[in-house]
Amino acid sequence: MGSATATLKLYASLSEFLPPGSVKNEAEIKVGEADSVARVIERYDLPERLVHLVLIDGVYIEPEDRPIRILGPGEVLAIWPPVAGG
Repeated sequence: MGSATATLKLYASLSEFLPPGSVKNEAEIKVGEADSVARVIERYDLPERLVHLVLIDGVYIEPEDRPIRILGPGEVLAIWPPVAGG
């Protein structure tokens, strides 16, 4: 069926991994029928230790679900690194 687009939002230190031409902390990315959350994370070389909080359209995606949850057209994938607090 070809590919469609979704939105990738990366926060804090992860924003440096966004593709060129990104606006602020987000980019429109191409997604295919088999592009899982894990595949998108790999495609943009996001360090596993920095991929902490992962949401699609505001819904948390458990780490064990990331290889099987397909990112669909028009969805928003948002990823945060671990937050250090004091």
